Amino acid sequence: MADQFSFTDGGNVIIEEGKKGLNPGLIVLLVVGGLVLLFLVGNYALYAYAQKTLPPRKKKPVSKKKMKRERLKQGVSAPGE
Repeated sequence: MADQFSFTDGGNVIIEEGKKGLNPGLIVLLVVGGLVLLFLVGNYALYAYAQKTLPPRKKKPVSKKKMKRERLKQGVSAPGE
């Protein structure tokens, strides 16, 4: 904290002399923010590419036991009973 201040004789004018350049905290923040943004854009690009090129997922076959339960819930008797 070696900032230097100059005071004028007649008033409250303060001139700050010292820090020149970018704040290291700002540089870290910009680098981390850039990496996060790059990560998000890359994920979106991969997602969009996968949606276009990959075939849709196959649905799992429903077991006969589950089909029977659903029919009984709806009030329709299962065939063979």
